[in-house]
Amino acid sequence: MKWLRVMSILLIALILTVSVSSSVDQTSHAFSPRILQKGSTGDDVIELQARLQYIGFYEGKIDGVFGWGTYWALRNFQKEFGLEIDGLAGQEVKQKLRDATQYDKQYVKKQINSGKDFTYYGGTPKEQQTQPSPQGGQEAEDTQSEPTAVNVPSGYSQNDIQLMANAVHGEARGEPYVGQVAVAAVILNRVESSTFPNSVSGVIFEPRAFTAVSDGQIWLEPDETSKKAVMDAMNGWDPSQNALYYFNPNTATSGWIWSRPQIKKIGKHIFAK
Repeated sequence: MKWLRVMSILLIALILTVSVSSSVDQTSHAFSPRILQKGSTGDDVIELQARLQYIGFYEGKIDGVFGWGTYWALRNFQKEFGLEIDGLAGQEVKQKLRDATQYDKQYVKKQINSGKDFTYYGGTPKEQQTQPSPQGGQEAEDTQSEPTAVNVPSGYSQNDIQLMANAVHGEARGEPYVGQVAVAAVILNRVESSTFPNSVSGVIFEPRAFTAVSDGQIWLEPDETSKKAVMDAMNGWDPSQNALYYFNPNTATSGWIWSRPQIKKIGKHIFAK
């Protein structure tokens, strides 16, 4: 009977081991389970750098080496997202990054392996960086090349339209149509203002600028209404009357935003200078 007890214990231990292993596989499918810190290297550091760069915190080379640039980018991310500021990428940090960003490992590694000084700012459509060859295959092109498209307002790209549609959908879905156009107009007004970044992506991914970026809702698939609102704003309609800010008075947590001169209220949003 003693050997039966031993076999039962071993069987239970084996089941627990398999169970734990399965759990780890499910929760660490993106990053590895280890805590990343200055001096770490490897594929998970590449992912960390790519995700931080995707949301606009890291501007250095994606090389899989956790140096000072990665360290300070991570600390800034932790500060802006209300996490403990320690420069360590543990499970909570990794989960927040997964919620707020997207990561295509195969695509990122392909760019690195091709010898590019690779940057991966969020939202850049891959079709902008790979164009069909005459034989029907795919060959790499300069990442600055812009696709041609019908009905794209002068001065903007397909990427600008897509990013803004994502932002409008994440920030203002459920608002009246004029309110969605007003949110799009605020983004464009910031692009034109000397106090904000001078590009659509720079404005949208500026740290703490938009709630939809912080909570990951910017990556929801925008509907046709959001896209139409963006086009109307790009073609000159500005229901916000040159506003640079907007906020929901029922949910705003910043006392500073109330100090801005208010212009008008559309739906649930107050628009301000």
